[in-house]
Amino acid sequence: MKLCQFYRVRILGFGLIIILTIGFTVQLLGIHLPKRYRQTAELRMVFAEPSSSPRTCQAKRHIVFLKTHKTAGSTILNLLHRYGDRNGLIFALPFKYQFNYPNLFHSRRVKGFSSPARPTYDILCHHMRFNLPEVRKVMPSDSFYFTILRDPATMAESSFSYYRSVSSAFKKAPNFKAFISHPSDYYRQGERSNQYARNLLWFDLGFNPDAPFTEILAKAGARAVEGIFNLVLLAEHFDESMILLKEEFCWELDDVVTFKLNIRGSSRPLEQREVEQLRAWNALDWYLYSYFNRTFWGKVERFGRERMDNEVKRLRERRQQLANVCLEGLEPVGAEDIKEEAIKPFQFGQEKILGWAVRKNLSPYVHTRCVKMVTPELQYKDLLDAHQFPAGSQNESDLAVTLARAIGR
Repeated sequence: MKLCQFYRVRILGFGLIIILTIGFTVQLLGIHLPKRYRQTAELRMVFAEPSSSPRTCQAKRHIVFLKTHKTAGSTILNLLHRYGDRNGLIFALPFKYQFNYPNLFHSRRVKGFSSPARPTYDILCHHMRFNLPEVRKVMPSDSFYFTILRDPATMAESSFSYYRSVSSAFKKAPNFKAFISHPSDYYRQGERSNQYARNLLWFDLGFNPDAPFTEILAKAGARAVEGIFNLVLLAEHFDESMILLKEEFCWELDDVVTFKLNIRGSSRPLEQREVEQLRAWNALDWYLYSYFNRTFWGKVERFGRERMDNEVKRLRERRQQLANVCLEGLEPVGAEDIKEEAIKPFQFGQEKILGWAVRKNLSPYVHTRCVKMVTPELQYKDLLDAHQFPAGSQNESDLAVTLARAIGR
């Protein structure tokens, strides 16, 4: 009996020692490991797709986006790039960075279109001057067409700053205020890059920007656009636009969460008199914008105002959540403050173009997701090009020259 008690005490003693050892080890390791583990788990949870109600629709895969100038199109391009990249879609890519703009789009400008092994293209989205018959040669018949517009007054202010080095009309004007006051003193039809100086939306849509304004002409143009494009978005109501796009595409919320790209460092607020002058100078664009402002809010009404408010709230919360995970700060920064070459914004024009710095010490998975969200359009186009045409991908040494040529310098 005493012997049994002795062994029982020994066993209990060993058991206690083992328990204390394990507890001490867990406590000791807990000082170092769980914090990192919890951080990684939290980041992975953040990038999990938000739950949504079961869908009965089919996600759109064939998409034509007319990327108009100075209208937040670069931000939309990023979400299209990411979606297509993630889902293995084929992009109709230009040989450089635009489809021979400012000439009308032509199918022969699509890389690989003339090949005997021509693929079925899923997305066409880079800068072009719209030309429907040629677009239809490239894209499937069930393609969804959309574009985005902006108030021509604020668009003109942005255009003057960005394209002053290339537009003849802008070059002649001593400053933007002088151009606003007497634009016809500086503008000459047909001079180099003057499409940026008058009715730029009208031009990008393939119409003649110098046609004398009449309501009949303007209405005919608006009706033509309405007949082609399934959805026309507004830059001034970007978040509501993303919700409508998500609904039309049958996509998830994360598919349309973006950070603003190609952002100018500064802008000058316009006086009301200047706004009116610029709208009058760009009368065809102003008619288009006013027309589609009405159709836009009609779509919002059909979607439901309360539902829209809730969806916009979700979108903004999600954007903030991802910004907290991904970004060094919540404000864009100059290219000199971005260490990763792959996400530095290309500098063009007089204004500094800002971008985003991605946080350090992220896990590889999270870092990749974050970087893609802030990759500018030129670099992302190169990535897609290298993936679709690996044998003909571009050498880094040629990048700067090609970038300059692509935008008409």
